Amino acid sequence: MSITSSSPAGTESEEARVVDAAPKQLLIGGKWRAATGDRTYEVEDPSTGRALCSVADATPEDGLAALAAAHEAQASWAKHPPRERGEILRRAYELIQQRHEDLALLMTLEMGKPLPEARGEVTYASEFFRWFAEEAVRIGGDYAVAPSGSGRFLVTQQPVGPTLLITPWNFPMAMGTRKIGPAIAAGCTSVIKPAHQTPLSMLALAEILQEAGLPDGVLNVVTAVGAGSVMEPMIRDGRARKLSFTGSTSVGRKLIEQSAEQVLNVSMELGGNAPFLVFADADLDVAVDGAMQAKMRNIGEACTAANRFYVHEDVAEEFSRKLADRMGALRIGRGVRDDVEVGPLIDSTQLGKVDELVTDAVGRGAEVVVGGAVHGGEGYFYPPTVLKNVPAEARMTREEIFGPVAPISTFTAEQTAIDEANNTEYGLVAYVYTQDLHRALRVSEALESGMIGLNQGVVSNPAAPFGGVKASGLGREGGKVGINEFLETKYIAIGGL
Repeated sequence: MSITSSSPAGTESEEARVVDAAPKQLLIGGKWRAATGDRTYEVEDPSTGRALCSVADATPEDGLAALAAAHEAQASWAKHPPRERGEILRRAYELIQQRHEDLALLMTLEMGKPLPEARGEVTYASEFFRWFAEEAVRIGGDYAVAPSGSGRFLVTQQPVGPTLLITPWNFPMAMGTRKIGPAIAAGCTSVIKPAHQTPLSMLALAEILQEAGLPDGVLNVVTAVGAGSVMEPMIRDGRARKLSFTGSTSVGRKLIEQSAEQVLNVSMELGGNAPFLVFADADLDVAVDGAMQAKMRNIGEACTAANRFYVHEDVAEEFSRKLADRMGALRIGRGVRDDVEVGPLIDSTQLGKVDELVTDAVGRGAEVVVGGAVHGGEGYFYPPTVLKNVPAEARMTREEIFGPVAPISTFTAEQTAIDEANNTEYGLVAYVYTQDLHRALRVSEALESGMIGLNQGVVSNPAAPFGGVKASGLGREGGKVGINEFLETKYIAIGGL
């Protein structure tokens, strides 16, 4: 692998310009305001470990003020014409396209992903607005004659009400648009809490929605280091009617418990432990291409990242070598350079966890094919790593790695591969590589997963339903069903006919 110079493709003045242009305050009721007591915290550049800027650090009182603004705006927003709700999203989509480069640079600075990936995320994020702009006018209903013939059934869908949205740091814009888009299209107001590590992309997005004509109070943004202290009072308040969260399963369980008090409608997109199955008849070049996508997208910091590679013993050596060659050739460095392919991990905590998992696996007998050691110097960089002969008892077979590490194990029988793949509490996505049609369908149906990448390393698409089973979550985001998470079904019984 090669490590590039730390000098950026642009200039320091360009970096300062996009950071300076992003809002730094809370958005409550359409007004940008400081946090109570003027509290702030620093946003860090993970490629250097140095502060980019400071943003408002909300208090529980600020959170409740944001919820009050959403609650106050809900009735009028629910009556807003669906066509105009869609037009607001369409205008926001167009504004994102116009500011594509600035938004990508801002994302790279706060999250670390290379500029080409940040550009890809900005495009991906904007597509949720375009998709749900079109879904806003397609909210359906039903009218039917009662089986007895003596009455009628009228079924309609209405906004669920004020929603609480919590997004992670790994896709700081797309995870926001995937929730905000259907909420706006359905007629729901929202309070969104972005991850404290990456608030700038969400703040910039909120400003774009204001410019697109979103009424005051429909979207409120609170940034805070202490997410629990700010969110829990809102969850227990009673005015919110839905919670949508993307993040770890451990936090999701706590949020579900808190939501039970008010019987909140919840959507949970939680952790993953994605298996990547390569059968002996697979096209290995296609499989390696897919592995690079499934493992190295977003530096491996994705819930959909391939976490466990199960490769048939007849092709395991060749697959390991080809994957290691590709991984080892990746260029590591500060993401603002166009030639960088691997940026830093998000923070020192994540860097330490990845290193611990690799050390644990090697200590249990795994062999390092490439990578496997932390680089010195500033920033939170970990080299792309391939391990082979990873034993089943290694921690990384049970825990999300969330880093650029590919652990490879072998199998001989199809059922063994399926059993190993399903031997986890998670069930978000699985990847299957085979040229046998019957096996492809048989294995896809047997895998306990909400999504399958069949000879494909990327499954996420705004037009498709995203979500998992088991401890990977509840509900679906995106696709035709995505807007349903923000709607309630009402049945009206009509008599006298």
